[in-house]
Amino acid sequence: MLWCFECCVKCLGGLPYASLFATILLYAGVALFCGCGHEALSGTVTILQNYFEVVRAPVETLDVFTMIDIFKYVIYGVAAAFFVYGVLLMVEGFFTTGAIRDLYGDFKITACGRCVSAWFIMLTYIFFLAWLGVTAFTSLPVFMYFNIWTMCQNITVAEAANVCLDLRQFGMVTIGEERKLCTGSEKFVNMCESNELDMTFHLFVCALAGAGAAVIAMVHYLMVLSANWAYVKDACRMQKYEDIKSKEEQELHDIHSTRSKERLNAYT
Repeated sequence: MLWCFECCVKCLGGLPYASLFATILLYAGVALFCGCGHEALSGTVTILQNYFEVVRAPVETLDVFTMIDIFKYVIYGVAAAFFVYGVLLMVEGFFTTGAIRDLYGDFKITACGRCVSAWFIMLTYIFFLAWLGVTAFTSLPVFMYFNIWTMCQNITVAEAANVCLDLRQFGMVTIGEERKLCTGSEKFVNMCESNELDMTFHLFVCALAGAGAAVIAMVHYLMVLSANWAYVKDACRMQKYEDIKSKEEQELHDIHSTRSKERLNAYT
């Protein structure tokens, strides 16, 4: 029973809690961004087709629907890539933790270990900048849907002003293709009363929150990796010091042994 308790304490002591927290935050943010972003894009397609009467162009033409399909495939890639990256960072955190290092050897003190740590720091910083860009890009549809949602909440004032939404202003259709939706029209009222607009708007907000969580996770990973790199550097210096000290002690021992033998030979 005591052996089992000591084993559990040793295992818990070997957990990289900082890396574990960052990984959970990263997975939550990526899942929120990818899931909500995918469904928000599908809701955008429904709104464009049902209320703005935008028709999908032929396959060889690059239109708004093709761009949305590309974004969906990008979301699939992001989800898979950061799942693998989170696992790799967790493994790196395990090998850096003291208890795991004592069990499996000084992996991080080798030149390969130091190179891996530096590579992860550089890669995480690049992903941090990428997620900042994703967060800024995700804020655009949030801002656009917030304006439409606000107009729907104040539909009486909007009808008096006769405000129109023109997709050409957002670059969703070509200049020669007119796709307007004015506040006085029946379709605008139906769009405001439907669930698609409200759901799509809040899904984009959740996707933005997920991207922000991924940014925070990247910052946390950078702090963890920087601390790990400092540990690796100090451990490497300590290892060199121990090697030099051991070598000097061995030399002193050899000199002492040689002198003892010479004295013994001279005595005999």
